[in-house]
Amino acid sequence: MTRRLGGERGSVSAFVAVIAVGLVMVAGLVYDGGQILAAQATARDLAANAARAGAQEIDLDALRADGIPLLDPARAADAAHAYLQRSGADGEVVVDGARITVTARIHQDMRILPVPDRDVRATDTATATAGLDEGDATDG
Repeated sequence: MTRRLGGERGSVSAFVAVIAVGLVMVAGLVYDGGQILAAQATARDLAANAARAGAQEIDLDALRADGIPLLDPARAADAAHAYLQRSGADGEVVVDGARITVTARIHQDMRILPVPDRDVRATDTATATAGLDEGDATDG
């Protein structure tokens, strides 16, 4: 005896389609989310390293005159921007006395999820110092 399914024909196909869309969205969350996390870590590293590059541009005339390590604002900003450019990023640089603050910006494409691309930002600050005092040196 054969039994006919009648109105249930094609219901498995709809179920599979819904599940497939759900799985693609989960895969998108995992992949695109991981890419954003990686971009955030990269932006933090770039901001820190660009700030360090800028903090090396000490105004030697001010250091010799007063003994106070101040940054040469133009050279420090140029060094930080150059570091960001070499790394394929852009950002903002603010120099204030002996401190330099760098905000690195990375564009992250969203490959799977149907959402707009993201701009990931991170900020770090470095301070210029004159070097170690004699009391700061350790024997090793």
